Amino acid sequence: MIELTRLNNSSLVVNSDLIQYVESAPDTTLTLVNGEKVVVRESAAEIIDLAIAFRARLMGEAARHCSEGMVLASRSTLRPFSTPTDLKSSDDAGPGSRAAVRRRRIER
Repeated sequence: MIELTRLNNSSLVVNSDLIQYVESAPDTTLTLVNGEKVVVRESAAEIIDLAIAFRARLMGEAARHCSEGMVLASRSTLRPFSTPTDLKSSDDAGPGSRAAVRRRRIER
């Protein structure tokens, strides 16, 4: 959920998953999946940033509550892992490789 401000300065909390699209002409108008339109003070860029921050917070909380460790999607199967070494693969050529970047993200 993201908190936005209507044009009359009243606060509004929106489920960002229900936003179909955002228009800026000149006011920012959200169109929700149910067809409802909401005009807000925030810019389209601010709404995108808020939605990304919400999703990151959600993923962080999910990871914190997952006792078996995070779950990675590998092709069509899901598998739990508990250590970054489980991510080692043949494409791990060095510190800039994809696998190394994934390990650093997980270690944080």
